[in-house]
Amino acid sequence: MSSSERLKITEIFYSLQGEALTVGIPTTFIRLTGCPLRCQYCDTEYAFSGGDWMNLGAILERVAANQTRYVTVTGGEPLAQKPCLDLLAKLCDADYQVSLETSGALDISKVDSRVVKVMDIKTPGSGEENRNRLENINCISEHDQLKFVICDERDYEWSRELLQRLDLNQRCEVLFSPSFEQLAAADLADWILRDGLPVRMQMQLHKLLWGNQPGK
Repeated sequence: MSSSERLKITEIFYSLQGEALTVGIPTTFIRLTGCPLRCQYCDTEYAFSGGDWMNLGAILERVAANQTRYVTVTGGEPLAQKPCLDLLAKLCDADYQVSLETSGALDISKVDSRVVKVMDIKTPGSGEENRNRLENINCISEHDQLKFVICDERDYEWSRELLQRLDLNQRCEVLFSPSFEQLAAADLADWILRDGLPVRMQMQLHKLLWGNQPGK
């Protein structure tokens, strides 16, 4: 793989991880441009287009400028750009703790096994349920995470049924998150406790701290 390969980048920034199992840890985020999905709750529409071309070498230099070993590659949908696979591998080779945030709509089978995959399963409330590539679940290992963004009680019931039918919690950590400003977090917490679901509820730390700001 060549360090001259290029990716279109919306932003590279340093912040606290707001989600998943490394929540609260200072992390470098690489946000790739472009996404084939249009989830109704999307908070990164600004990443659908624009951005700047950067080669892998330049991206790695930007990452190295931050004093953290944690790197998250996100989007948009990062896997929509084929060189993303090479970027992930190079970051792992450089001894970073690398995670990938992906919609689950594209094939994840070629993602480097050292990468922690945080994969969405799109609920009906997202408007993109039909884009779920459920065969990706077979590529999920115990160090990965599956994430459901819950918009309402119907979404919760749908997610609970899928969780139980596919024994998802036996594969990896499962995250249930309330859609920001659509579902009261306390309601989701009450449903999880009522049903004794084997999931981790999460809220988006970065939005609690800074609101819905780009680069945070």
